[in-house]
Amino acid sequence: MQEKNEPIHLNRIDEFLWEIPVTGRMRVPGRIYADDRLIRAGQQDRSIAQVANVAELPGIVGYSLAMPDIHWGYGFPIGGVAATRLEGGVISPGGVGYDINCGVRLVATDLQEAEVRERIRDIVHALYRHVPCGLGSHGAIEKLSDKALRQVLRKGSRWAVDKGYGNEKDLEKTEDTGCMEGADPAKVSERAVKRGLSQLGTLGSGNHFLEVGVVDTVYDPRLAGVLGLEPGQVTMLIHTGSRGFGYQVCDDSLKVMLHVVRKHGIDLPDRQLACAPLDSQEGKDYLAAMACAANYAWANRQIIMALATRALGEAMQATPSELKARLVYDVSHNMAKLEEHVWKGKPLKVCVHRKGATRAFPGGNPKVPSPYRDVGQPVLIPGDMGRASFVCVGTDKAMEKTFGSTSHGAGRVMSRSQAKKAAKGRSLARELEDKGIHVMAEGRTTLAEEMPEAYKDVESVVDVMHSAGISKKVVRLRPIGVVKG
Repeated sequence: MQEKNEPIHLNRIDEFLWEIPVTGRMRVPGRIYADDRLIRAGQQDRSIAQVANVAELPGIVGYSLAMPDIHWGYGFPIGGVAATRLEGGVISPGGVGYDINCGVRLVATDLQEAEVRERIRDIVHALYRHVPCGLGSHGAIEKLSDKALRQVLRKGSRWAVDKGYGNEKDLEKTEDTGCMEGADPAKVSERAVKRGLSQLGTLGSGNHFLEVGVVDTVYDPRLAGVLGLEPGQVTMLIHTGSRGFGYQVCDDSLKVMLHVVRKHGIDLPDRQLACAPLDSQEGKDYLAAMACAANYAWANRQIIMALATRALGEAMQATPSELKARLVYDVSHNMAKLEEHVWKGKPLKVCVHRKGATRAFPGGNPKVPSPYRDVGQPVLIPGDMGRASFVCVGTDKAMEKTFGSTSHGAGRVMSRSQAKKAAKGRSLARELEDKGIHVMAEGRTTLAEEMPEAYKDVESVVDVMHSAGISKKVVRLRPIGVVKG
């Protein structure tokens, strides 16, 4: 266990990779992807110590990993990845997080920047009207019955498509076709069900957003062509998850896990790493409840995409055939998945925890949707509301080095309270307007908490993983309109 003020020794492996050697009760080394500036940012909080703590989990394989967007989180650092054996390994809700299947959905259109520039205010206002946002927001669709919610929990995106929110092609371009197997609503508490009844089709608060962007840089024209992206094209990026439902699933599970740890005699360096053996009833119950939350999140983003497309058409006075809005991809983070990887030359089934990390499978992998199987799974890495977002693809090296994982965003460098202090006296909306970005938010506090300076430079994060060969840059998206909760 790393003591609170004990410095963590790091060995530099290469320009973009650092290693925490095995000490104390660590079962494996820790590995962190970062450049000099990002590693210094990581040393400002307890996240690197959390990487070492995760290395003590029973059954962990290879390394306790962290992406360059690493920052402190509950138990696991945000940006943390760990694979555990199915036999003798554990599942830890802290390795998934409270916002289960928080993820990003990219929508492409046939609109060009010149067409929307003069109407961007109308577009943002329409998005704000059509997509409820903010803490506890509800009302995008009619409140669900208990029976309907349980169907959502089992079917995920398919439920939304069957209700007229999108089409079959959307499922093909969603990770796991928008439905995680093994979901069992019976493993979800009544309190979680109650919270989920009225929040489907809502954006939520915090770092969740709906962004109108423009493809302003193409790094690989061939890959961009496969993904249907070209310079000047207008896109929409949707970032949200399982809302209060997923939060409650995590909270309920953590309370159970604290008892399980004592029951099984699992010795942990941090009680926030509470876990259960994967082959225990409690471990299986968590996976079944987590899958329900994952499916809720996919249905949520599917509905929001339909609402946002409707809003865009209204603002542009354009028909669906004129917009040609279509899903590029929907990618998840904050998940634990049972996958087969190769370790020391042999196939091994593991549970891969990705907390604030994105799956990055390469071309040829059968889990990559058929439209992209030749080039690799799309990876969507959003920035903050004043900087760019990126589209990348997974690589073979990701499978070799990170269990098919890469970074998921910019990563915070300021707490929300620190950001509010730093924003005092500033007009962030005006500052963003001066940069050509029109923003609407539920309140001034949200803008302060999510100010660009509260985050690492996402371009540096993306460049580290590109240079390390883990994910490959395809295009850059520049924001021109943002809706925040």
